[in-house]
Amino acid sequence: MPASRKKATAGPAAKSAARNYRDILYEARDQVAWVTINRPRVLNAFREQTLDEMTDALKATREDPTIVCAVVTGAGDKAFSAGGDFYAMKRLNFTNAGMWNDRMLGLAMTIRGLPIPVIAMVNGWCMGGGHELALWCDLVIASENAVLGQTGAKVGACPTVGATQYLPRLVGERLAREMIFCARRFGAKEAAEIGLINKCVPQKDLRAETLKWCETMKGHSALTLRMTKRSLNFESDNLYASWQHGMELLAHVWGSEEAREGMNAFLAGRPANFQKFRQRARRELDEYLRGLERNLNEPPAMRKKAKQS
Repeated sequence: MPASRKKATAGPAAKSAARNYRDILYEARDQVAWVTINRPRVLNAFREQTLDEMTDALKATREDPTIVCAVVTGAGDKAFSAGGDFYAMKRLNFTNAGMWNDRMLGLAMTIRGLPIPVIAMVNGWCMGGGHELALWCDLVIASENAVLGQTGAKVGACPTVGATQYLPRLVGERLAREMIFCARRFGAKEAAEIGLINKCVPQKDLRAETLKWCETMKGHSALTLRMTKRSLNFESDNLYASWQHGMELLAHVWGSEEAREGMNAFLAGRPANFQKFRQRARRELDEYLRGLERNLNEPPAMRKKAKQS
């Protein structure tokens, strides 16, 4: 029986598990909640419905106090998540940006606000918004075939939904800027070495090792886990203003010519041509500067008087 269609047996907690989802799989088994992005054909890229379903599933863990932790992962062995689905993001603009941005922020705050630890179990590609999803989680374990990184600069999107806030704290300012400005990627082994993830394991051992972590936490105090998660989040919770600021910056990027060029180029399998925007900006600036020399920043009547005198 598919995990997303598991039937309830008895009691309110069991009934809460009977959820039907289209983009994800959800299952609570042996005190662990499993949330799996089930879009392997697009490398588990997420769209609006995916974000809504993930938020709903994770919030459902509050209805069962026997759940010790949650695991977020992606279906198949090729990707945890390649980030936002470009066919969804190409539809965004400044007018409707909040519809997407609020969902991203809502999922992030749901993960951070849960009273249980959330583990990202990463297999394959973990890029862009998919990497930010892993950043929101408390712990990250990855298989040796995992690749993690930020691609926003290559496709015309701002990684302001966690990457700009958390990467400097995890790997340091210099490396964080390199990851974002240069779209640098890390294999799982190196990611563990720099502190980007907790652990790298052979692909065949990924689930078993994740379950070991879950089993360990089963023997720990639920109240202590809840309180210590709140305490661990305290400093970074103060970054909420930065999240809001980042959402507004991102809203201006959605629907821009550069964003459309980056996404269209990616989907077409060609390099993006961002130079044309720089050249156009140069022409516009040159025209502005020539206007200063000709006093075009002065009212027309005053310009005429200056010529007559």
